[in-house]
Amino acid sequence: MDTRRIGALEVSVVGLGCNNFGMRIDEHATRGVVDAAIDAGVTYFDTADSYGQTRSEEFLGSALVGRRDKVVIATKFGSKGSADGSLSGGHPDHVRQAVEDSLARLRTDVIDHYQFHKPDPSVPLAETMGALAELVAAGKVREIGCSNFDVSMLDEAAAIAADQSWAPFRSVQNRYSVLFREPEGGVIEACRRNDIALVPFFPLESGLLTGKVAPTGEAPDDSRLGQMPAERRVNFLDDERLAAVGRLTAYAADHGRSLLELAMGYLISEPVVASVIAGATKPEQVASNAAGASWRLSADERREVAALAG
Repeated sequence: MDTRRIGALEVSVVGLGCNNFGMRIDEHATRGVVDAAIDAGVTYFDTADSYGQTRSEEFLGSALVGRRDKVVIATKFGSKGSADGSLSGGHPDHVRQAVEDSLARLRTDVIDHYQFHKPDPSVPLAETMGALAELVAAGKVREIGCSNFDVSMLDEAAAIAADQSWAPFRSVQNRYSVLFREPEGGVIEACRRNDIALVPFFPLESGLLTGKVAPTGEAPDDSRLGQMPAERRVNFLDDERLAAVGRLTAYAADHGRSLLELAMGYLISEPVVASVIAGATKPEQVASNAAGASWRLSADERREVAALAG
């Protein structure tokens, strides 16, 4: 498995998204998925304090006992505020409490990669970043990142860190796939400008890009799409997207590759991407996702794929 960097951290180019832990799979199944990830060379494990109502962090921490030094643990705070509702997600006091709670659940004394899950318009960004700088200085966090930030927010964060001599955001975790290329509209350039790594989530569009969805849009009953409520499923499945998947599948086949390899390879072929977060509920899915990292598309191939995707 190739590796890239998020600040001082060396991470596998395919990461494991842990949002299924505690929601779609239990602690025993979580251990099986984590075992398969480590066996496949995955070293980057991404969770959040909100996943599975904190169970994701708990299950991951338990599964990593005895092998903490083999992995990079990434977690997130700020998608929700304090339990009593008195503090919003980005409030400094909430940040200080949230990290202690996550450290305990993850059974570790340091979080490798701590990320601000989503912007909090009620708190100045500088206040949140100041609290994060304290955590880095205290040795509780190695590198920090953000998620769901746009270009202006990334530039603002970089300016704040430079002005205050604080730890900067080393990454941004945004939705990015061959079918959802919004980061190409400015975020990728902002990452280059500010020395920020991009960590894509939803790279397989909830399974649409795995090759397991029928041309008619029918998905396996045990898949994320198959279990998704109809009102949400329409955000991933429509005639235009299904037609695009058909074109991409044919393009991949012409190159002796699978649709999943194309989906992963398109992202990994962008140099600013550090690790592509792919979720899994079964060990075989982890192995498939990791194997999908083998295709490096040329600049011309990326342009051809983008044109086919629409």
